[in-house]
Amino acid sequence: MIGQEKVYEVLGRMGIGYEYYEHPAAPTIEIAAQYYRGEGTTLCKNLFFRNHKGNRHYLVIMDSRYAMDIHDMEKRLHQGKLSFASEERMMRYLGVKPGSVSLFTLVNDEQHEVTLFVDRKLMDAEKVSFHPNDNRASLVISREDMMKFINNIGNPVEIVDLYSAEGC
Repeated sequence: MIGQEKVYEVLGRMGIGYEYYEHPAAPTIEIAAQYYRGEGTTLCKNLFFRNHKGNRHYLVIMDSRYAMDIHDMEKRLHQGKLSFASEERMMRYLGVKPGSVSLFTLVNDEQHEVTLFVDRKLMDAEKVSFHPNDNRASLVISREDMMKFINNIGNPVEIVDLYSAEGC
């Protein structure tokens, strides 16, 4: 199967089942949407940021149907000025290259240096979809299993409202 072996090992240890789909490389959410299997699943957008000093890093997971302005995100996350993290930082903290970032990249953050922000709208999803740290495949898991993963991986996490009512 395509994806980092460590993802499958961790999911197995946690007792998390998944649906597995292979597809052509999908390095952006727009391309991933072309291969998306909707069957009650929320396609998730995964964004990796750093603060202005470069000493804090954040993974934001959200419903891909919504656009997010970085300045609005800065206000909502209360973390100061944010910018997208470089490829070098992505590799250092998450163990992947751009286009493969997902919730599951936290398996590579053994020091738990990345803070996870989860869009509160995902709490209403039946199922969610993420790359297994390789953008040529997708795994679909239940919302309950997503929370099981999040609660057991060890990174700091906050569930936040990423959109105003008028932004939906």
